[in-house]
Amino acid sequence: MRAIYYDEFGGPVAVRTVDDPAPANDGVVIRVQASGLCRSDWHGWMGHDPDIRLPHVPGHELAGIIEAVGKGVTQWKAGDRVTLPFVCGCGVCPQCTSGNHQVCDRQFQPGFTHWGSFAEYVAVEYADLNLVRIPEPVDFVTAASLGCRFATSFRAVVDQGKLTEGQWLAVHGCGGVGLSAIMIGCALGARVIAVDITDTKLEFAGSIGAEACVNATRTNEVVEEIRAISGGVHVSLDALGSPATMFNSVACLRKQGRHVQVGLLSPEQRNAAVPTGLIIANELEILGSHGMQAHRYPEMLGMITSGGLHPGKLIGKTVNLEQAANLLVDMDSFGDTGISVIDQFD
Repeated sequence: MRAIYYDEFGGPVAVRTVDDPAPANDGVVIRVQASGLCRSDWHGWMGHDPDIRLPHVPGHELAGIIEAVGKGVTQWKAGDRVTLPFVCGCGVCPQCTSGNHQVCDRQFQPGFTHWGSFAEYVAVEYADLNLVRIPEPVDFVTAASLGCRFATSFRAVVDQGKLTEGQWLAVHGCGGVGLSAIMIGCALGARVIAVDITDTKLEFAGSIGAEACVNATRTNEVVEEIRAISGGVHVSLDALGSPATMFNSVACLRKQGRHVQVGLLSPEQRNAAVPTGLIIANELEILGSHGMQAHRYPEMLGMITSGGLHPGKLIGKTVNLEQAANLLVDMDSFGDTGISVIDQFD
């Protein structure tokens, strides 16, 4: 099969012909129809993820058609249209038995623990527990765009942030995760403030429902500006991952507000400072959010098929494997608005 491949962290990325995968006993092989590009793939290529072993094929936001099924799989068959979370649970560890597959002790992550979906085919383990059927009205490119950013944002805003109608949400960073969070917040009836350093991204955030936009390059008082607009937000999401966005996200909360950290910080920044005085005095909640379980997808997919959510609006462009290899190494520049999705593999 053809796949995007690298054998050195931070080194050359190229399209190569590699062996086709075979299904594990509890797994399937999926013929990939679409795969989203995500900044997490860039972090992996840079060597920031300890699970990756070289050589490697990245890619974790995927949708496709089951090509082959392992002997132990009972719920799926060849020809089924499927997607899956980027964190797949084993089903038997304490986390999984409590329903928290997204923090499984033995998790399977295509594109991180195993070869991923920037390829014609991808092998997926724990298939019965983790595969999600794609509703007929949802096309493959849209389904792939859900895989990391949209699903992660859904859990971050709905399950972790517990955002409700009429509350204020601040979103720091208007990349794929941030724009998804803005759209989800607006669908819930919340009032959303978008924060970024690029006017085009802020304009797009406004077009999908953000009530107010703050350009962080034009003010040294991001927190004060957010507070002037909202009086302090109920929920704040760091969708980018930097010391500045993390600090501001915590500091802009009202009393008993909830900060949700989704954006990954680079290794040298992971011990970034936060305003601990505010955390204690205002009884703030500091939460992480890491993917979303397969069993939570039906609510999100229901909002999409009913017309409440329109993730297709976040798709910036579709590309082939060669174009994606070039885009991967440049993903830290934050230049594009919207999600890039691979939909051409041959």
